[in-house]
Formats: sequence, structure tokens, C-alpha cells
Amino acid sequence: MTEKIENQLINYNLMKHRFRGYLPVVIDVETAGLNAKTDALLEIAAITLSMDEDGYIQLDKKYHSHIQPFEGANVNPESLKVNGINIEDPERGAISEDIAITDMFKMIRKAVKDAGCQRAVIVAHNATFDQAFLQEAVKRINAKRDPFHPFALFDTATLGGFMYGQTVLVKACQMAGIAFDGKQAHSALYDTERTAELFCTMVNKLKDLGGFPPLSPSPTPNMETKEV
Repeated sequence: MTEKIENQLINYNLMKHRFRGYLPVVIDVETAGLNAKTDALLEIAAITLSMDEDGYIQLDKKYHSHIQPFEGANVNPESLKVNGINIEDPERGAISEDIAITDMFKMIRKAVKDAGCQRAVIVAHNATFDQAFLQEAVKRINAKRDPFHPFALFDTATLGGFMYGQTVLVKACQMAGIAFDGKQAHSALYDTERTAELFCTMVNKLKDLGGFPPLSPSPTPNMETKEV
């Protein structure tokens, strides 16, 4: 669908026009605690999104890696019980934060460029948690050319509550008709895939309901009054 605004033809079936020049990138992290400054980042996954010719968004490229705790990192055993990660397991294939974040950012920057967008924006469930851990890792490794907006984000917990009345990921997915295997939860890649499906389902449902593209704003009425 196209719309003419200020003598420009806007094609809303292009990703760069859907989110004000931002490319949504879904992420999930698994950690060794709740404090982004002190606790280890153990796993990260990211999925870029694309748009088809009819203006519907869908999952695109994926990145996933297990990460070695940074030097001096705190590891809370209770957190490891929840996510089931054994940091001593050599089969994890864990790599340094430097390699993981750098490789992930390369994939995301290419996706941003290919979509004609300006920056990426984080999509995550309870997104401030994931954003905080990612930003602290970026600081530790002094990463260059971070593609993400520094504070903007899309939180699927908030959006799920708005759309379905559910803020828990598994319950929001169930309401959206998305299969969810609880045994695979707390794997960064699995949770990212389900979060990405949930986000796409909500955005596409809004389109189907006629909520996007927006209608052209009506002219502002003349509010001047006359004496009678």
C-alpha cells in the first residue's frame, strides 16, 4: 500500500517505512544472574526480520552463540538451575563476548543496510533486561558501530498484554496460536524464535485489522471563534 505525503509516495510494503527507518531485531539472552553489570552473559541469540511484497513481516536471518563468562563475572548457581546451563561443559562451544557480539553486529548491520533502514531496534520479551546485558557487554569489549538504538525498544511483554491480555511469553504465544514447548524454554535461540513469531503475529494482525498503514490525518479544524 502506498500513500502520498508532502509530494512523496510512501510504500508501506517496505520495511524502512514500517518502523520509522528502524529494523526490528529480536534478541534473547541467558545469564548467570539478574545484574547486568556484574553477572555473566552466557548465551545470546538474534533474529532479523524482513518484509514480504504484501507488507507482512517475517523471520529472516539468525545468530546464536554460547558465551564464556567475562573475567571476574559473578555466576549465581540459582540462575544456572533455571536456564540449565553448565558453564563447564566443553560441548557448549562457548566463545568470548568479543567474538560473539562482533559477529552478531556484522549480521545485523548487513540486514539494516539491505532493508534500507538507518538503525536496528531491539525486540525482546521484558526487553529492558536483554538490552541492559547487551549494552554492558558492548561496554566491556568496547564494541564499535553498535547498530542498535541506545534506548528505543519493542517489548513483547507489553505488546502481548495489550493484544492478548497476557504478559508471560508462553501464555501470549498460546493466545496467538503459536506452539510453545516448555522443555525448550530458556534456550536463547528457542526463546528468540518464539518471541520473533509473537512479534510478527501481532504486527501482521494489526495490519489485517486495518490498523496500519494509518489513515491520512484530517485537516486541523479552524478553532477560531467569532462573536455573535
